[in-house]
Amino acid sequence: MAQEDVPAVAVTIHVVARKAGVSSATVSRVLQGSASTSDSTRAKVIAAVQELGYAPPDRSRRPTSMRHEAYGLVLADLGGSDYSELVMGLESAAADLGQSVVLVVTKRLDDASETVRDLAQGVDGLVIGANTVPDAVAHSLGRALPVVLLARPDVAGCDSVRADNVESAALITAHLFEHGRSRLVFVGEPDASLDVSERYAGFRRAHIAAGVPLRRPPLRVPLIEGAGVRVAEEILRRRVKIDGLVCGNDILALAIIKRLQDNGVHIPEDLAVTGWDDVLAARYISPGLTTVRQPMHDFGRLAAERLHARIVNAQPVIRSEVLPTRVILRSSCGCPALSAPTRA
Repeated sequence: MAQEDVPAVAVTIHVVARKAGVSSATVSRVLQGSASTSDSTRAKVIAAVQELGYAPPDRSRRPTSMRHEAYGLVLADLGGSDYSELVMGLESAAADLGQSVVLVVTKRLDDASETVRDLAQGVDGLVIGANTVPDAVAHSLGRALPVVLLARPDVAGCDSVRADNVESAALITAHLFEHGRSRLVFVGEPDASLDVSERYAGFRRAHIAAGVPLRRPPLRVPLIEGAGVRVAEEILRRRVKIDGLVCGNDILALAIIKRLQDNGVHIPEDLAVTGWDDVLAARYISPGLTTVRQPMHDFGRLAAERLHARIVNAQPVIRSEVLPTRVILRSSCGCPALSAPTRA
């Protein structure tokens, strides 16, 4: 191809950031004249701008919703591999669209709603996760700029992306019935989030479909390691007659298995255990953990694409999308270890 036939590549703030070896937010601060960056960083950014011929957008000629070249991501916490997959999915898709990502974690904020409102002033759109800000705040923000909700109930004016929890929870519960288990307990707090409530709904649906009575209420605990240890200790102390646990996530399941095994309980012979998320450790624990895999990378990618579609479309269509999940059979449920598949 002749030199003059090479197509021009759009120079965005993200391209400048890569050239300078800094974040897009840093480039933005330098171009705005902020004093919060060092002289050396400022020099690298200016050099990259000059070399690439980057011209900041003419804000007077662009819609206000396009002026920041950044998406906001609001999460309750960053614990667990599922969050990292989500962030990577969002960031990679945003980069392809010439956007950076500004992250806010609300776990230790005194006033998360006010912080997220402030964030909304400096981004083109928001991705808001579960257990961060109330629905009323999300609705208010959705009236001012594009908003995509993750793993949350639908809110008027906002797009949403969530996983299919009910079907896979019903499948994994029914699978335990196939192994001859009939005294199952759900572990997790259904009132804590949409995800957990739907997983418990699937657990109940499988009981109804199989004609198996629900013998015990759910063990209402948070989805954290310490709660799993406490559940295991309660099982050991009371010697309750159960033969299977359907856990709200892998962290609970792994903590329960480890503490029970340390006290002579055989998994799955004495007690079958399943999880949710398919974290890395689920493959390497013995026995391997039967669980449900969620497309976390796809969540992030789709959220970025939905924001882009809303931003460039003068009359966007609000959409609610449910992504499929997949039951991963290993041996903690009773399947033979040799037949348990590995993660793709």
